[in-house]
Amino acid sequence: MIRRVLKKIFNNNTKIDKFLHKYNLSKEYFGVNRKSVTRGVLIGFFWAFIPMPSQIVAMIFTAFFIRFNVPIALNIIFLSNPLTFPPMYYMEYATGNFILGNEGLTNIEWTLEWIWDHSGDIIVPLYVGTAFYSFVVTPVIYLLVNWAWIYSVHSEKKRRQINRQNNKKREDYSSPSRNA
Repeated sequence: MIRRVLKKIFNNNTKIDKFLHKYNLSKEYFGVNRKSVTRGVLIGFFWAFIPMPSQIVAMIFTAFFIRFNVPIALNIIFLSNPLTFPPMYYMEYATGNFILGNEGLTNIEWTLEWIWDHSGDIIVPLYVGTAFYSFVVTPVIYLLVNWAWIYSVHSEKKRRQINRQNNKKREDYSSPSRNA
């Protein structure tokens, strides 16, 4: 389903084609194929999990080395935004503490002064959790999206094959030679 929607948006879109031609960019940056889309998902989640202010710049820089669907990666990066930062970073912090075997901080105060005073106790577990999500969870998401894409293609192919067989049966029953 999502494949068809993406193909309608990006394929044969003259505005996108003109933009790519004007700036001499590869079509793969807007490509709607399994490799381009799944790579976009991978890069988007990788950078979205890393707590840093310039995730988009890092993603664009990555595009010079790996070709992927940039709009998909950009939209996934926007999943980490000022509203989702606190729960996301707390999840990464808690995961980091679990991996390190730490109990974590108690009596947390949501003030900048308290966070600054305890930054040493926060940063290491936060980035250990970040590494877990960026280097372990993100490839799993990539594999799931890749599998879903392949499954979707095979399902669509099977559906078309069944439709052709049903149409052929209808033609056989309604042909004039059969009624004579």
